[in-house]
Amino acid sequence: SADIITTHFEYHSIEHNLLKLDILGHDDPTMIRMLQDLTGIDVKKLPLNDEKVMSLFYGTEALNISSEDIEGFDLGSLGVPEFGTEFSMQMLRDTLPSTFSELVRISGLSHGTDVWTNNAQDLIKSGECTLSTAICTRDDIMTYLILNGVENSMAFKIMESVRKGKGLTDEMKTAMRENNIPEWYISSCLKIKYMFPKAHAVAYVMMAIRIAWFKVYEPLAYYAAFFSIRAKTFDYEIMAQGRAVLEKKLNELDNANNLTAKDKEMKKDMRIVQEMYARGIKFEPIDLYKAKADRFIITDGKLMPSFGTIDGMGGIAAETVEAEAAKEPFSSIEDFRNRTRIGTKLTDKLSELGIFGDLPQSNQLSIMDFLK
Repeated sequence: SADIITTHFEYHSIEHNLLKLDILGHDDPTMIRMLQDLTGIDVKKLPLNDEKVMSLFYGTEALNISSEDIEGFDLGSLGVPEFGTEFSMQMLRDTLPSTFSELVRISGLSHGTDVWTNNAQDLIKSGECTLSTAICTRDDIMTYLILNGVENSMAFKIMESVRKGKGLTDEMKTAMRENNIPEWYISSCLKIKYMFPKAHAVAYVMMAIRIAWFKVYEPLAYYAAFFSIRAKTFDYEIMAQGRAVLEKKLNELDNANNLTAKDKEMKKDMRIVQEMYARGIKFEPIDLYKAKADRFIITDGKLMPSFGTIDGMGGIAAETVEAEAAKEPFSSIEDFRNRTRIGTKLTDKLSELGIFGDLPQSNQLSIMDFLK
């Protein structure tokens, strides 16, 4: 009965005529755009070899803080995409990178499967290879083999087999040994289950370096963008009420057993907040008429969190509050509740947090007001 006719094709009869687009959702370009909008700086013109920025990957000096200020964290790469997780930070400690190309190699190692753990990590520790000679991206295999005399098409076949996790055939091993490829290299290839392409690693590291540049030179913009886009568990009551409140909660989580997935994610965001406090940056209380629904804003040298950081304030509710506040001032808390359709429980929380200021409960005058 529908007007639409749906025709079904046998896929393999048309697969060579199809163009497939793999479009990934990615926070980093969004964050870079917000940083550019906040500062007016063209990110494409930023250097990719700035010494202070590179130092974040082996210390905290560029942030003008010490590891003691952030409970022993010895790197400045917290919150930098690709290099802010505990796994990647341990890789940084093990390899001590100081150049862009070394960061590309680390990115390749961290995205591969069985490329770093029980493979390159052990080989580097034992001295069999270095970061610059280890297998880090799929391209490394083909270029290394060709440079060492392996025939081009065989080098390509070996790369494809290894990066798909299919190992090496006897023919491939023979070709490698005939050209004096070390046994550790062959053994490393046999362990790999998946390998990252170098172009991906380069693109990721370029974004990471650009974001890291803002962390060093435009910290207010960096933290505003990070908390707006990447911090999924930011809690206004816990994180924006000062360093003492934050670190008390952090200590509770550090000593708790069986943390929930949300608690673990919150701890990561709290570490970034702790670092921000250590750098002397503070939060401004949420202003009913200035705050945005889902973006942190910079005001008077401080950061004002979004409405969405208040526990219980959903996205639609936050957008409604921002929209209604922009139309005209609220005459009372009752007026706020009527216009935003926000329930009593959340309204009471906003009142406790001081967000309503001296706004009266109702538009009607009390007897005492009348007598005054």
